[in-house]
Amino acid sequence: MNSKVASQYSSILVPSVQEMVKDKMITTVPARYVRSDQDKTVIAGDDTGLRTEIPVIDMNLLCSSTTSMDSEIDKLDFACKEWGFFQLVNHGMESSFLDKIKSEIQDFFNLPMEDKKKLWQQPDDIEGF
Repeated sequence: MNSKVASQYSSILVPSVQEMVKDKMITTVPARYVRSDQDKTVIAGDDTGLRTEIPVIDMNLLCSSTTSMDSEIDKLDFACKEWGFFQLVNHGMESSFLDKIKSEIQDFFNLPMEDKKKLWQQPDDIEGF
């Protein structure tokens, strides 16, 4: 990554929760990951009550030149600010390609920590494990 961009943005370096659990260093969710001070976003659900749903963003609408694009941009803004992630649909990627990506991600997380540390995030950078 361009070093100028990398030094302009950074994220908080955190220890591997997966390793802390494996080594029995923790038995509960670390406080830094608990957001009890915020209201939970709830969307009306089915007969069982209320449920939370991951925001869904439509790539076709984002790329359109219609008024639907503005609405979809607003949804994307909300998803990023309030959730930190979203599901993208109508992106044109084949299911087999996405399955391969999921498999590779799982393989990575199953690697020994020594191998993952080779890709550890560096201070003042936004890339890395």
